Amino acid sequence: MRQEKIAILQEIVERLKASDSTIVLSYGGLTVAEMQDLRKAIKPLEGRCLVAKNTLVKKAAEELGWADVSSMLTGTTAVVTAKGDASELAKVVCKFVKDHAKAQVKGGELDKAVLSAADVEALSKLPSKDQLRAQLLATLMAPATNLVRVFVAPLTGVLYVLKAKAEKDGGAAEGGANA
Repeated sequence: MRQEKIAILQEIVERLKASDSTIVLSYGGLTVAEMQDLRKAIKPLEGRCLVAKNTLVKKAAEELGWADVSSMLTGTTAVVTAKGDASELAKVVCKFVKDHAKAQVKGGELDKAVLSAADVEALSKLPSKDQLRAQLLATLMAPATNLVRVFVAPLTGVLYVLKAKAEKDGGAAEGGANA
C-alpha cells in the first residue's frame, strides 16, 4: 500500500478508536453545503464526518476487530463518529436523513457490535442516557417515597384532629371573652 493510503488508513483507525459510536451513511447526491450542514449538526456531540474509500474503511474495521461490515460498504460512504451518547448521534443523523432524501443510513457500530440501518433507527428513538438515568432513579425512589408516606399518614391525621380541636377551643374561648 502507498504511503498516502497508509496515512489515511491510520487516520480512519484513530478516529474510530477515539469515538464511542459510529454511523455509516450513504451521501450520494448531496451537495457540499448539505454535508457541511451534517458536520455542523454533529459538532456539539464532538462528532466528525469522514468521507473515505470503502476498502480503507473495511481495512480499518478489520484492524479494530469489528464483525464483517462489507454489506454496508457499497457506493458512496461517509463515516460519522461521535463521543458520548450514541442515541443522540443517531437522532441527529436520522433527522438529517429525513430532511435530505438523498442521504441514507447504511448501518453503524456500537461497542464493537455492528448495527443495521434498522438498529440505528431504533437507537434514535431511545431516550438519552440522562433521561434513562432519571427514569431509573425515579423508579428506585418510588417505593421509599411511598413507605415514608405510609409512616407519616397516621401522624398527619392526628395533627389535623389536634389542630381542629385547638381551633374549636380557641374560637369558643374568644367568644366567651367578648361576652
